[in-house]
Amino acid sequence: MDAVRSLTFLSKMTMFGVLLSTLPVIFIGAFSYFTSSKEIQKNVNQGKMQLIMQINSNVEQKLTTVNHTLNQVINSTVLKKAMNRPLTADDFMMYDDLRNEIRHMQSFDTKLEDVVLINDRHNWMIKNSGLYPFKSYAHYEQLASLMQVPESTSWVLNPSGWFYSEESADGAACSYSISLVKKLPTTGLEKYGLALANIPTCSLQDLLESDGDDASSIMIVDDQYRILLHPDQQLIGKPIDVSGLKIGQLSQSSGQFTAVLDQKDFAITYYRSDLNGWTYLSVTSIAGMTKESNKIGAYTLYICLFMLLLSMLLAWLGSRRMYSPIQLLLNQMGERLGDIQKRKSNEFQAIGEQVHRLFQSKSQLEKEVSQHISQVRTFFLIRTLQGSVKQSELNEKLIQFGYGPQLSGWKTMAVITLQIDYFENSRYTKQDLELLLFAVHNIIEELIPSGQRLSPVIMDQTVATVIGSAEDDRAEFHSSLYAITENLQQQVESYLNVQASIGMSLPLSSFSSLPIAYREGLEALKHRIKLGEGIIIQYENINAGNHYLKLNYPAHIENELMDTIKLAEKDKAKELLKLFLQAVFSVESSPQEYQIPLARLLNNLLIVMQESGVSLSQIHPMKGSLLEELLELRTAAEIEDWFWTRAALPMVNIFKDRQEAQYHNISEKIIDLVQHHYDSDLTLEECASRLHYNANYLSSVFRKETGYSFSEYLSMYRFNMAKRWLADSEMPIKDIAAKLRYNNPQNFIRSFRKQEGITPGQYRDKKRTG
Repeated sequence: MDAVRSLTFLSKMTMFGVLLSTLPVIFIGAFSYFTSSKEIQKNVNQGKMQLIMQINSNVEQKLTTVNHTLNQVINSTVLKKAMNRPLTADDFMMYDDLRNEIRHMQSFDTKLEDVVLINDRHNWMIKNSGLYPFKSYAHYEQLASLMQVPESTSWVLNPSGWFYSEESADGAACSYSISLVKKLPTTGLEKYGLALANIPTCSLQDLLESDGDDASSIMIVDDQYRILLHPDQQLIGKPIDVSGLKIGQLSQSSGQFTAVLDQKDFAITYYRSDLNGWTYLSVTSIAGMTKESNKIGAYTLYICLFMLLLSMLLAWLGSRRMYSPIQLLLNQMGERLGDIQKRKSNEFQAIGEQVHRLFQSKSQLEKEVSQHISQVRTFFLIRTLQGSVKQSELNEKLIQFGYGPQLSGWKTMAVITLQIDYFENSRYTKQDLELLLFAVHNIIEELIPSGQRLSPVIMDQTVATVIGSAEDDRAEFHSSLYAITENLQQQVESYLNVQASIGMSLPLSSFSSLPIAYREGLEALKHRIKLGEGIIIQYENINAGNHYLKLNYPAHIENELMDTIKLAEKDKAKELLKLFLQAVFSVESSPQEYQIPLARLLNNLLIVMQESGVSLSQIHPMKGSLLEELLELRTAAEIEDWFWTRAALPMVNIFKDRQEAQYHNISEKIIDLVQHHYDSDLTLEECASRLHYNANYLSSVFRKETGYSFSEYLSMYRFNMAKRWLADSEMPIKDIAAKLRYNNPQNFIRSFRKQEGITPGQYRDKKRTG
């Protein structure tokens, strides 16, 4: 009878519990009925935001492509020569070379209609239709006014007639064009030329059509709030006010609001681009969004009622069958109903006590096993980074040690290696190095979530760990990885009061490449000998972005020779080659045995060449085998001269050209930062942080490329801006001093007098009366 009463009570409680559990479903259904309209509007707004962000990404991709290709044109040798001389009809070869440069830009992908090159100093202009005297051009004044745009690189909305008036009798198909304006020359302080890449606004509409039907409700306005794209072509080029919207409604970088357009309510979703200040807007009718909300709410309510009836039926059937498995479980546990009643307990309490004892035993066993697993896992990771784990066993071992989610989820990963720098002046000694490395190991475990890394390991006075991400975008992964390493470096210095350097490998997509990535991290740290201590070194800046190839010929002189060739240090490379050959020939061997190390050196030089993306034809344009040429040499002097002239020196020259190109690109980025942020507290360290380089390295590159230090160039640019404001504006001298970050006007006046010989006021009067 007691068992029957227990079963009856249990059945009633089960029925009551199921009914209680279905009440929230009913309330949710009723609430959904009344709020479906708002939810639909919210979901639509979210979808519109994703749409305009996707459109923004597509448009910016095209604009960035145009910017990069135009940069290649303005940095080309032929344009630099042309900017320093006049062009006439007799300069056909120079004109043809310039036309070939800009013709490559006008592809289907870039949507470019015309590329215009202007030299105001030498009075010439080149566009699709030919070479013109610039000052005789019909729209000379309008094009010349573009020299006054505030930045050296700008996106400007211009009438298409400025560029098409001579080429087409009917005028351009689009009334307006978006022009990428770059002042020339790029590195000089005096600008006397322009490069214009023109994209018709109609091309933007073609770009949006690939994003679906919803793109028809998209508007784009520029940073001056002029309409670049609108369903009504007549509104393009006009202020946004003519569309019924107000500038004040777009005060934030993104958001949603409602507006009345043509006496109808519309939901406006907008997003402002950080690249050029354009604002992307989606206009959606609220009536259309909420049309189906009542129907959806009714369907939701019907489904909830059906779920309630179904739950009641299942509860009634389940309560009748519930007690039989409980009785079976008690019998298997050796519990009797009479014994349970004597303890003044019930069936569930008896089962709970038995389960609790089982969990205690399980926890004790897991604790003992986990202590051993941690040590074995560390040993496995060390062997993996050293390349001692077989490829066929790697994935199985990763899953065995709990890294299954990383194995299946990570698409991009990299290895970071951290070493403590020399700490003679700190409170630690060299005997404390192991303790410091263990502290760094713990900092990494606390700072980086376990889902983003493998367990860090300590090996050869280095802390190494693998960091991964499910993102496939390598640029975004690189940015997040640099932020992690920078934060880690700061935390180590803050908590331990020592400097640490971090090496970052190239991104990789397979766990089988971890040994190569580990070697890349160690190779990056070796460059502290030139770059200094307490830095973050990226391997992509060392080996032209190519992965490290683990070689089987690790002679220290050869390694130094390869590194010196990559760094384009000509004299040191020649000396190291001489030392290498002296070491080879110092051993008594037969002529045939000398061929082995010489062939291995040649082979490794060719491997370095291939790893760095250098083709054999660049160093050996003639047909024939280099190895055969080497084996035909008879004296040590001939061999040394052959290695230097036929292999080492050509590679040094190639790497030197690469360095100069990289230096020029870095200098251009620094100059762009100066031109955009000269009126802020801009420092070399801030530029290094934005460009992800070491500040000392940037300083050396910038001086080598421009002949000025960063502070000298910034001061010169600010001084030129001051002279321009004094000559062309009514801005008070104290405001000019404040914009150029002087502490007070007197400091500015003293600095101006020192450089120009007169005060700012005298300079302004001289310019206006002269």
